[in-house]
Amino acid sequence: MKLRLLRPTRHSLALVSGDFLVPFAVAFTIIFFSVGLSAADRPNSFADLAEKLSPSVVNISTTTIVNGGPGAEMPQFPPGSPFEEFFKNFGENNRQRKAQSLGSGFIIDAKGIVVTNHHVIENAEEIRVILADETSFTAKVLGQDKKTDIAVLKIEPGDTKLAAVAFGDSDSLRVGDWVLAIGNPFGLGGTVTAGIVSAFGRDIGNGPYDDFIQTDASINRGNSGGPLFNTQGEVIGINTAIFSQSGGSVGIGFAIASNLASRVASQLVEFGQTRRGWLGVFIQEVTPDIAESLGLKEASGALVSSVNENSPAAIGGVQPGDVILKFDDKVIEKMRDLPRIVAETDIGATVSVELFRQGSPKTLTITLGELEKAELVGLVGEQKTSETLKESFGSLGFSVQALTPQLAEEMGLGKEKVGVVVTDVVPGSPAAEKNLQVGDILRRFGQRPVKGVAEITKDIEDAEESGRSGILILIERDGRERFLQIGFAKK
Repeated sequence: MKLRLLRPTRHSLALVSGDFLVPFAVAFTIIFFSVGLSAADRPNSFADLAEKLSPSVVNISTTTIVNGGPGAEMPQFPPGSPFEEFFKNFGENNRQRKAQSLGSGFIIDAKGIVVTNHHVIENAEEIRVILADETSFTAKVLGQDKKTDIAVLKIEPGDTKLAAVAFGDSDSLRVGDWVLAIGNPFGLGGTVTAGIVSAFGRDIGNGPYDDFIQTDASINRGNSGGPLFNTQGEVIGINTAIFSQSGGSVGIGFAIASNLASRVASQLVEFGQTRRGWLGVFIQEVTPDIAESLGLKEASGALVSSVNENSPAAIGGVQPGDVILKFDDKVIEKMRDLPRIVAETDIGATVSVELFRQGSPKTLTITLGELEKAELVGLVGEQKTSETLKESFGSLGFSVQALTPQLAEEMGLGKEKVGVVVTDVVPGSPAAEKNLQVGDILRRFGQRPVKGVAEITKDIEDAEESGRSGILILIERDGRERFLQIGFAKK
């Protein structure tokens, strides 16, 4: 299965414009049954709507300098060969080349503000915005955001009157609503297609704030950055990606929801960059197994695996092992809901955070920081996942990490090994005294299986806080398993 960003039409494969492939994790099929649908429920024609909206949709042409073109790598010849100088000159003349791409966009302000996808104009040396009547303008980038794949351009229209469109409320949509896509597929320009909303809230692995509308309106390479309209003529999405094995439309397209896009676009216009709320936690999904081990009735929320030092979360009292269930009165159904909701919350806002800790509900009050400032001063590291999370237990004297195939190979354990592995043992520590070794795989904590780093971290913290003298763990070493009782160091 392939997920294709709708990039410009210069490549044979792409997202809606057409450049690169993104792995699609889940296969799914949606079938709608039409029962008793009257003629009044179906529009007779989209002609009036298309005629009204088309002048607001633009084609975007970009020119990019591409290194490593034909001849960039010179064949090897013996020193002094007459071909050596010839191919050297040939390679230098062809080492750089210009590549042109075509995408789509739409005007949101008659003063010349145009919205498109970030990947449409990424690394472009020159950007031109072409109106429906073929009038062309040079554009400059006001701001772009890779995380949401949104960019805002500015043109100087002069005496040309521009037709602008407004963002609508994507939350008001329902599955089955009619939608209209207008764009520049394959460089053809001015192409209108219609379909319905197929699903909401799709996560396609494009970024941390994925909130895509799925539609069966036909969109193809070159449609990237173009608008998806509702029947009131409002932009309710930005066409960005398609699911396709051939590069063409198969009726599964994805558009950035307008409620996310409008906020990002307004920030890029005003500040030239995004300004997102920052909580400062690393999180992972709450699986049914994790929910059961923590005593949660449902597998929902976001499990905090670690907390940034000096972050709003740390100041507010969030701890590893907490499960965030509500943020600012918004329910966190899935882990991926939290980053988007936090990012959309105003910087400096004081919000309530409802969480589940050690079997009981708890409510904290937290004042959000600004993500971009935190990134600038190095307070934000890479997002830790269950695969990258590392934890150290000072009172026991050892560290662990999730055992990925790559780490298993590096440690000589075999790629098939999974679990939580010991990565460091402090000499003279309680763990060292009991002969715990680097490369030991933790299989059980007491009588329960070890499911991940976050879970064993919580188990060890609970054991120490409850006043127990130590922990009992089952380790695997060289294919054999045995229990170790490791005491906590005396404080």
